[in-house]
Amino acid sequence: MRLLLLLALAIGLLLPTTALHAAAPPAPRSLNGELQGAPWRLDVPTHWNGELVMLAHGYEPVGVPRATPMAAADSTQALLDAGYAVAQSAYSSQGWAVADAVADMERLRQHTLAELKPVRRTWMLGFSMGGAVTVASLEQHPQAYDGGISLCGANLPGEALAEDLLTTLVAFDYFFPKADGLPAGGLVSREAAALPQMALYQGIATALATRPAAAAQLATRLQVAPDALAGVISLHALVLHELAQRAAGMPAGNVGTVYSGFGDDAAFNAGVQRLQASAAGQAYVRERLALSGTLQKPLVIQFNHDDPTIVPRMQAVYPQQAARAGSAAKLRVLPLAGEGHCGFSGAQVLDALKAAAAR
Repeated sequence: MRLLLLLALAIGLLLPTTALHAAAPPAPRSLNGELQGAPWRLDVPTHWNGELVMLAHGYEPVGVPRATPMAAADSTQALLDAGYAVAQSAYSSQGWAVADAVADMERLRQHTLAELKPVRRTWMLGFSMGGAVTVASLEQHPQAYDGGISLCGANLPGEALAEDLLTTLVAFDYFFPKADGLPAGGLVSREAAALPQMALYQGIATALATRPAAAAQLATRLQVAPDALAGVISLHALVLHELAQRAAGMPAGNVGTVYSGFGDDAAFNAGVQRLQASAAGQAYVRERLALSGTLQKPLVIQFNHDDPTIVPRMQAVYPQQAARAGSAAKLRVLPLAGEGHCGFSGAQVLDALKAAAAR
């Protein structure tokens, strides 16, 4: 009997420890670093589902301080809780950095695949400007992704975006010439580009209050609620002037543009300021910020209710491009969800991701 007990004990010692104790699940991981000037982070949940989300953040004004290490985007936790690994880049430049961001995200994707194995499927998910990064990434690197999701995205080619921003500024200058607190040359002037953002906003808000009827006309044409108008105009000025600096010249012009929807259109077209685009600026937006509408992988787009930043006229641009390019079957536009700009819940973000996976 003693011999049998000893044999049983010896056999037990030879068994794998997992037969006696369940293996502890791997701990969640969070890594961070920098790739060619772009801070990044990678978060992997305890129960990873084998899928990777490349998360592209939105517009960050030039000069805004950055946290070190890079902070996670708001939607990160919802994705981790659902089992996805999440990689995100702060980009190598601030401002309207779509071209840099596409390169930074592709560099990070390759780095992540070397770190994280095995990845079954890879998705690109972007918010606001990151939506444009997502669309451009799917067009330029279709082999890298199983699909993409653009939420509250500025899904416009660079030239169309610049023209839209310019329209806002020249329209304001037409209705509110030589406004107190703003440069005599108006919002399109270099002096306006040098104004601090808060001073610019206050000057615009003060001017709008002096002519409520004109402000209402402008808000209607720009598809913005009156109480959001000053913020939208100041944002458009910020982005257009930053684009002009990045592109080494004004990226849009309106010499031959015929405007409508501004009340007395004949008077508006006769009196609005006309500008010539610079060759360098126009080349930058046409080449570095181009979107073709050609899709090889599924793309899901979703916008918010009452978004003052990405308004209906902007929302329609990329679906029309995709239709002209013969890619309508690859695109799905979900119904509006959430409120304001990028007001999505974690559950809504996951639903959009699942919609892309179901394509």
